[in-house]
Amino acid sequence: MSEDELPEHVRHRPPTALDHPRPVIIACPQFKSQINLSRLVRLVSCCAINHIVTTGTGKIDPKVARNGAELVQIERRRSLAPRLSELKQAGYRLVGLEQTTNSRSLYEYRFPHRMVFVLGHERLGITADILPLLDDVVEIPVYGLPYSYNVVTAATMAMYEYCRQFPQG
Repeated sequence: MSEDELPEHVRHRPPTALDHPRPVIIACPQFKSQINLSRLVRLVSCCAINHIVTTGTGKIDPKVARNGAELVQIERRRSLAPRLSELKQAGYRLVGLEQTTNSRSLYEYRFPHRMVFVLGHERLGITADILPLLDDVVEIPVYGLPYSYNVVTAATMAMYEYCRQFPQG
């Protein structure tokens, strides 16, 4: 490579402009780790998603969430099932990220454009009251132990794939 061809380090490039906002809502239970909710806020903000439905009173750490804490609406509910039913009635497709007997591989799944992305608890996964509400269940293949990814790591992989499938929003 000649000196003219050497890459120049560029940090904090402006966000990629989207044609329209992403029609995605993230739904999750209260996480055991407060850091996971803050990491999730940062993730969804980077993906231009601005709405999380969750349970509990988990706090957002602004140092972890960065500017996402200012851009993401956190809707807190006593339980997820009634709100998921409302969103389904409003035309959202409910897509869970979980290992089940009928889950489909992330590698082959075509995300719906308008959806609620349902995450489970770090240890318990998606609970039995939520699973029957889901339209689709997607899983990420795991090639070693401990059998599953951290909830926000898995959400990051799945949201990256969603954004890849819908790069214009």
